[in-house]
Amino acid sequence: PDILWNDAEGVATITLNRPEVLNSFNRPMARDLCDALARAGGDDTIRAVVLTGAGRGFCAGQDLAEAA
Repeated sequence: PDILWNDAEGVATITLNRPEVLNSFNRPMARDLCDALARAGGDDTIRAVVLTGAGRGFCAGQDLAEAA
C-alpha cells in the first residue's frame, strides 16, 4: 500500500510508502492520504498525527511520471 497506518496510545502514524520514488505523490496516494487523515479526524481516541516517509526521503513532491 502507498500509505501505512499505525496507531498506538492516541498517536496515529501515517507513513508515505513509495520509497523507490522518494515517496512522490500520485493520485492513488493522495486519495489514500486523505482517507487516512479523515480516519484520524473521526477517531476520538487519536490525539496526534505523525506524518512520515518510508526510506531515505520524506516526499519528493508530485510524481511527474504520472502526468507524462
